[in-house]
Amino acid sequence: MNIDFTYQNPTRIHFGKGAMKHLSDELKSFGQNVLLVYGKNSIKKIGLYDEVIRILKETDKNVVELSGINSNPRYSQLLEGARLVREHHIDLILAVGGGSVVDCSKGISVAAYCEGDPWTRYWEKGEPVTHTIVPVASILTMTGTASEMNSGSVITNEDKKLKLGRVFPLEKVAPKFSILNPEFTYSVPKYQMVSGIFDIFSHLMEQYFSGDDDCVSDYLLEGDMLALISAARKAVQNPLDYEARSNIMWCATMGLNKILAVSKTQDWEVHMIEHQLGAYTDCAHGIGLAIISIPYYRFIYPFGLHRFVRYAQNVWHVDPTGKTDEQIALEGIQCLSDFIAELGIPQTLREVGATEDMLPLIAESTVKCGGYHVPTNEEIVDILKACF
Repeated sequence: MNIDFTYQNPTRIHFGKGAMKHLSDELKSFGQNVLLVYGKNSIKKIGLYDEVIRILKETDKNVVELSGINSNPRYSQLLEGARLVREHHIDLILAVGGGSVVDCSKGISVAAYCEGDPWTRYWEKGEPVTHTIVPVASILTMTGTASEMNSGSVITNEDKKLKLGRVFPLEKVAPKFSILNPEFTYSVPKYQMVSGIFDIFSHLMEQYFSGDDDCVSDYLLEGDMLALISAARKAVQNPLDYEARSNIMWCATMGLNKILAVSKTQDWEVHMIEHQLGAYTDCAHGIGLAIISIPYYRFIYPFGLHRFVRYAQNVWHVDPTGKTDEQIALEGIQCLSDFIAELGIPQTLREVGATEDMLPLIAESTVKCGGYHVPTNEEIVDILKACF
């Protein structure tokens, strides 16, 4: 562990089939006015909306609703939520849904009492947040982002064609509590389930593919990847397998609550490219990550060959006998490609609505933050062309 670190995570997790029984007690710690943020109709179809409303009413809360949050949450939706917070003097923002709903809720929490334009100050310039922040809590219905236990907020500015993420201080913006019942994820369509699974896998790989040292975090990342591969295969065969879905949910939470990132340099370039792909196509986040990952890693592996060799052997159990390091690394990447196909994830940009004229625009607006190698605009265009 060669990089100094400080780690603290303030989010309290209630996990399992009985997790909702804790909601009433948690709500007692907050004021009377609650902003309930959710997506479209999924939480109503599974009866979760009615259950949440009942508990809110039983605890004497005044409820204001913000519904219809997109899978790539819009800045306009964030601003509407901020307006509701101010107008109704909201004491708690309760996000019920997947990572997009939680991300949007965290964005609302920091934007509500911002002086000036929150997008410019917080997502573009990365300024510190010094004003009042409204606390957030979450009830999760889809796994992938780990937004339930981190302080990230990825928002799409539809006017500027920019999708940017901001990681705020954990102690200020991370949810105060999160309720994780794997059964709430059963109704998620397979397409969204596998999108979430690959989002988790990408989080793990992007923390893993960096560094040259012998770091405990790398062993933990390998373990999380192995657990996710096993659980994903079971869930694809039987989406109602509670053990598989619970393991996927916890793999997600552990994967991006910063505990696996300590003493790591990290490489988040795949996410940065996908963010801009999403800004132009509105594709499902995990699907875009899967499409970009294979050509990106085939381009980047020579710069961190030793790590890709380790990945191939420890995660995909590639037999190194009689093979060069390059052959081992490429076989590991091929195993990843085969896994993506096994999950039934699209593998080309055409399938998510991208056109070749978008590629230079995506590359130019992509944040450059590679690990072993920081790609140029031209290299990103070549990576994207390999996705067609």
